[in-house]
Amino acid sequence: MDSNYKPYSHTASAARIREYLTGSQSFEEADSLPDRSKLTFSNGFYANCSAIFVDIRESSQLPKHYKRPRLARIYRAYLSELVAIFNSDVNTREVNIAGDATWAVVNTPYTRDIDGVFSMAAQANSMAKILNYEMQRAQYATPIKVGIGMSWGRALMIKAGYNGSGINDVVYMGDVVNHAAKLANHGNSSWNVPALVTSSAFYENLNDHNKKLLNYDYGRQCYTGDVISSAMDEWFNENCK
Repeated sequence: MDSNYKPYSHTASAARIREYLTGSQSFEEADSLPDRSKLTFSNGFYANCSAIFVDIRESSQLPKHYKRPRLARIYRAYLSELVAIFNSDVNTREVNIAGDATWAVVNTPYTRDIDGVFSMAAQANSMAKILNYEMQRAQYATPIKVGIGMSWGRALMIKAGYNGSGINDVVYMGDVVNHAAKLANHGNSSWNVPALVTSSAFYENLNDHNKKLLNYDYGRQCYTGDVISSAMDEWFNENCK
């Protein structure tokens, strides 16, 4: 959110706080996430949705291997293609970049939509493989590893910000995004943990084919797998050898 200067008034601030805490607001139950244009500063919508979170593992160590211009090139390439993958699903409602992490909230009223999120995760995993290949070609010696987390659950979608300033954003309240972030943090965390990690609720909504691609992690009570996009892998084998 870009800033636009407005002087701060503590008396107006107190009035706004009072209105938000005690004024009339409505929070509606919905079958799916609505378009953000339906949001105001006095309403909100409860709905089930999915979240996907992709994070570079051990990103704090990358500055030891790359100076800032080269590191910026890596981040631009990585973030560009993650956003492209997330934006390619018609059900994606929100895409956010937070440092080296990128996450999306996806409207998933039907089980087939959850399989669509799983497909995006496979594409993200394959994209990281292509990125590492291109980095090697360009003499970037240290590859990246990503963790990819997916969760499904209930969220409250609200509009938040400074009313009247034009500075606002959509906030998703609930465990669904935080859970996806924690699962991503587990992905690729050690040699025996694959990149993709899903919550149990997310797994239960996948089709049988996708379920067979994952294994249960008893320690974390989640499902993991090194799942890739078959189309992207075929292209990689033909073009990246």
